[in-house]
Amino acid sequence: MRLLQKCCIVLLVFALGACVSPPSREPIQVGATQVEVYLPLLKDKRVALVVNQTSRVGDVHLVDFLLSKQVNVVRIFAPEHGFRGDHDAGAPVSNDIDRKTGIVITSIYGKNKKPSLNIMDQADIVIFDIQDVGVRFYTYISSMHYMMEAAAESSTQFMVFDRPNPNGRFTDGPILQSAYKSFVGMHPIPVLHGMTVAELARMIKGEKWIKNADELTLITIANSHYRRDMNYDLPVAPSPNLPNSQSVRLYPWLCFFEATPISVGRGTDFPFQVIGHNTVSLGDFRFSPESRPGAALKPKLEGQALKGIDLRHSAQQGLDLQQFIKAYQQFTASDLNFFERPDFMDKLAGSNKLRLAIEQGQSAEQIKRSWKPGIRAFKVQRKPFLLYPD
Repeated sequence: MRLLQKCCIVLLVFALGACVSPPSREPIQVGATQVEVYLPLLKDKRVALVVNQTSRVGDVHLVDFLLSKQVNVVRIFAPEHGFRGDHDAGAPVSNDIDRKTGIVITSIYGKNKKPSLNIMDQADIVIFDIQDVGVRFYTYISSMHYMMEAAAESSTQFMVFDRPNPNGRFTDGPILQSAYKSFVGMHPIPVLHGMTVAELARMIKGEKWIKNADELTLITIANSHYRRDMNYDLPVAPSPNLPNSQSVRLYPWLCFFEATPISVGRGTDFPFQVIGHNTVSLGDFRFSPESRPGAALKPKLEGQALKGIDLRHSAQQGLDLQQFIKAYQQFTASDLNFFERPDFMDKLAGSNKLRLAIEQGQSAEQIKRSWKPGIRAFKVQRKPFLLYPD
């Protein structure tokens, strides 16, 4: 009987995915707004949520919305940056009680990335509803991976409320190699994978990238009126240091600077929209990072006068390597170490090939050409799991 139920749900999921709306000028409706689709599936169930500040139905947080619909929400799982999105990158996220609702909050960031079987047995279904930015090393999809695995091991249903990928027009970058798997890269996909979280969840299950993948009952609630080539400005900042659409667009390549001595503006009003250094003059723009609890408690080059480049109005997007390679050349010309955290660089890139290619003097065009066969193969591999036109 349980197997039959699973099959029926899977058929429902694929039916939802198949009924994609044609190109339309109607506003995008995210998965969380498809109330008539998912509310019947939550009836009489104990519901746990993987949510943060982006999990909203209009102006209402998903937790409050579901409670208003008499859904039995029994637990909240908090990813990196916390349930309210007010924790700095890498800062511990603690177990807690939501003061507004009294619901238990369980951290899934830090030492306990995957809940115990005992905790999972207290829910019948887990809903994942978090806005992603479409970049492999953004850790919300790593948290989704572990929660899917926990759900599979405990026979708990897993439902994904889809949201658009603001970088969905791009599929670019090196494919992660298994030897470099980490929490900032868990799947053999490009840096920019071009998929929504629901599509990626389908691929994680379908490619058996989690343990007991065949045991997982996965339900995806698709966006309506959405196409991959659409511009999508996020209504809520996805994390403290991605405060606006420009930072989200620049993040895929600016994040590589995190493995170098260069500041990307953490501790300013424009994180991930500038680059700068205190001894190597990268440009004429001046700024000085300062401590900002909840966003950048101890930012790189704190209190230093930096000279660099203001990218707040730059048209650069996708995975642009030109400026990164230029900065490397400026550092080596000054006899300074650019890759001060080579292991972290390799984790972000998914292998050591990008770093070595830059050190060998390859151009951005040469490096990007080397990615093309892997990207072509990946696009074929992902096709069965897509919910929207490619």
